[in-house]
Amino acid sequence: MATETKYPIGVQEFESLRNEGYLYIDKTQLVLKLVEEGRYYFLSRPRRFGKSMLISTLKAYFEGKRSLFKGLYIDRDDVDWEPRPVLHLDLNAEKFVSAGSLEKILHDNLSIWESIYGRGTQEDSLSLRFKHVIARAHEQSGRTIAILVDEYDKPLLQAIGKPELLEDYRATLKAFYGVMKSSDAHIKFALLTGVTKFSKVSVFSDLNNLKDISMTGRYQEICGITEQEIRDNLHHAVVEMAAVNSMSVDGCYSELKRMYDGYRFTEDDNAPGMYNPFSVLNALQDSRFKSYWFETGTPDFLLKVIKQCRYRLDNLTQDPVTPDLLGGLDALNTTPLPLLFQSGYLTLKSYDARFKEYTLGYPNAEVEEGFVQYLSRYYTQDNDVLHSQDSRFFVGHFIRDIETGRTEEFMQRLNTFFHDGDYQIAGKAELYFQNVMYIVFKMLGFYTQVERHTGNGRVDVVLQTADYVYIFELKLDGTAREALQQIEDKQYAAPFLNDSRKLIKVGANFSSQHRYMEEWEIN
Repeated sequence: MATETKYPIGVQEFESLRNEGYLYIDKTQLVLKLVEEGRYYFLSRPRRFGKSMLISTLKAYFEGKRSLFKGLYIDRDDVDWEPRPVLHLDLNAEKFVSAGSLEKILHDNLSIWESIYGRGTQEDSLSLRFKHVIARAHEQSGRTIAILVDEYDKPLLQAIGKPELLEDYRATLKAFYGVMKSSDAHIKFALLTGVTKFSKVSVFSDLNNLKDISMTGRYQEICGITEQEIRDNLHHAVVEMAAVNSMSVDGCYSELKRMYDGYRFTEDDNAPGMYNPFSVLNALQDSRFKSYWFETGTPDFLLKVIKQCRYRLDNLTQDPVTPDLLGGLDALNTTPLPLLFQSGYLTLKSYDARFKEYTLGYPNAEVEEGFVQYLSRYYTQDNDVLHSQDSRFFVGHFIRDIETGRTEEFMQRLNTFFHDGDYQIAGKAELYFQNVMYIVFKMLGFYTQVERHTGNGRVDVVLQTADYVYIFELKLDGTAREALQQIEDKQYAAPFLNDSRKLIKVGANFSSQHRYMEEWEIN
């Protein structure tokens, strides 16, 4: 029975997990591969994806705690189990609101290490103290050491939008991490993990011997869960969940996949998708399909970047991106895509080897629905506007209007968003108008295309249901008649002339002065 499984939700210590009988999906073959193939690594994965457990597993291995690994792949006599010193730095356990916050946690960790290995009288800077404690740990133990850094980038993420603080954190971490390169003779292994990758010209410029395995195919499965791992370890839980929800077992697997699968960290189209472990384990434990991952954290830093970039939301899954762009966060002033990808709100959907470009998309329904709902709370002043019991906003009314061709009622209801909204969030009225339209249509759950390309231009919005095709043309400080005429002149309806569904054309004009739709015409 699924209730007999102890799910490691919130458990981040490998030793506690193994001693207390929690489920562990064996990743030690990849852990051993890391240790045997190289020395200095960097790994980026979204939050709640198992990075801390990976760090903790490595810590237990380097400390020689073989008994914890009984029955796992790595439990072999030809593996080196002799203990060595481990310097473990966890930056996830602190809020970084000032320059002193980062210095304090680095100082506290150094003090713990120095209580074991000692401190020299002339070691007055953080980086100098780190350098000498590395050397003393090696000299006193006779074994080269392991350095494990969890969530290296949390200070940087919390400083987004605060240029002076961000620069202060960059400088501090650059000097601190840079010590590792000059201490190469003392180090057996080093792994830094985080959500994002601040590029080599900033934090890692002095530590340029790190091997980034974030998008290396053979390490794609080192964090997260594959469908095969679910079938091998948790099939009984899926059977129970299917029964609770009156579904077939195959149907339950399909819904789990739709909700929580879909992450890709490699260019290989044949690589299995990765499930978000936090979400899928919660779902199986509760036998419920709901949003788990998104509810555990509010990505306020994402909104700051989207606002800063003046970014059109429909471009999130349209703009092609290069590997260089995804590999760092230098372009945050112009595009939020690297940050959205690295933090797990977008993932790889395809790779064009000829042009060396990626197409991004939402990994699954949980992320897409949660992200769009999150954005809606900032693009309208009423935070619960789409969930309000007020009949003007109840989502069911929007859906019924569109599905039954009540276009006038839909437009009237839609216009209340602009009356209540705050266009300053996007900086420009036109951008705000376009983004709110995108959010509304996405939340309604329809197949929506914004600025659909045609032979004669780009349609602002094409909305398709089972019985209707809607073509919207939107004007800023123009007229609704001009918008309708553009649909005719540009022949935007041509691709649907042989479609059996009813075609409805809508021209609307948005007033930048009044901040709502002044008029619309329906044909």
